[in-house]
Amino acid sequence: MTKIDTSRPETVLPTPSHTVGPFYGHALPFPGGGDIAPVGHPDTIALQGYVYDGEGNPLPDAFLELWGPDPDGSVPQVDGSMRRDPASGGFLGRNGVEFTGWGRVQTDAGGHWSARTLRPGARGRSAPYLSVCLFARGLLVHLYTRIYLPGDEAALAADPLLARVDPERRATLIAAEEPHGTYRFDIRLQGEGETVFLEFQ
Repeated sequence: MTKIDTSRPETVLPTPSHTVGPFYGHALPFPGGGDIAPVGHPDTIALQGYVYDGEGNPLPDAFLELWGPDPDGSVPQVDGSMRRDPASGGFLGRNGVEFTGWGRVQTDAGGHWSARTLRPGARGRSAPYLSVCLFARGLLVHLYTRIYLPGDEAALAADPLLARVDPERRATLIAAEEPHGTYRFDIRLQGEGETVFLEFQ
């Protein structure tokens, strides 16, 4: 959008810049967004963590999208993440059976997020990982990262992307294992311990 100086029609002034959003929290979340794994599936894992800003404060309105293959490493090709009621157009949530490999979660008032999915299988030469897209206040462009799961040190050591990351920063891409099939993955936007973010061209 530009402003036109009507006193001098030939002059066009740029519109001052503004931070965008976070408007996504009003339109993008849907029921069951973090319940990616089918109910009762034996390979279900729980992921949880916090999103922090550059000063170490939790972000209460960050938004994550997660993608991952199924346990044998195949990328799901099924619909069903966001079913709608044909009469009202409202969200019905997931059907509890299909694994789409995709989900959306928003952080709560304390900056915490959580999701349930299937443990991803390895694809090609890569160690098992989940892809993450992050939206947050102050970001004009969303950020991409990965969540690698611990447990197979040989696969992590051989992963082509991890091999290109400074050894001191690799840990920011690897979740910490917690009891009962739970993994913690915190995202830090800046500062000490900043998460490694990826750029796609």
